Amino acid sequence: MSANEEVGEHVHHAQDPFDKTVAGSMAIIAALLAIVSVLGTHFNTEKLLNQQLASDQWAYYQAKDIRRYVAQVTGDTLAEVKANPAAVNKYAQDSNKYKTQSAEIQEKARDFEKERDKAGNEADRFHFGEVFLEVAIVVASLSILTRRRPLFLGSVASAVIGIAISLTALWV
Repeated sequence: MSANEEVGEHVHHAQDPFDKTVAGSMAIIAALLAIVSVLGTHFNTEKLLNQQLASDQWAYYQAKDIRRYVAQVTGDTLAEVKANPAAVNKYAQDSNKYKTQSAEIQEKARDFEKERDKAGNEADRFHFGEVFLEVAIVVASLSILTRRRPLFLGSVASAVIGIAISLTALWV
């Protein structure tokens, strides 16, 4: 086949309405894939941030609990040696204060864990939707190569499923 014939064949194929339809669909799917991918990454980052905040709160909780324990032991020791009742009372008050603070810190840590889990679920749904969009692009490419309309329809179905799964992340 001469170069002119080959160029003519490529021009003919480029003008094929099926190829144009599939190529246009692939461009739209690729744009949707980019959006879903960015959203998946965003929610994954939120998940990691909330995990770090929860870990910081649990470390703070442990520090307060250690202070409570030290105040309690000190108060008990002072009571045993019959020290000044004001000193024993001070350590008892400190122990109660740390116990109250620990409960508040623990509640805040659990709130961060809930937010982490929510963001993680959202990220997972976006990533799962992303897989279907990627498959849609691959199947659309195959439909151009094989000129099979059922593959193109499968590509569209995969893209619709990917978008539907991604949209469920907004209602988690």
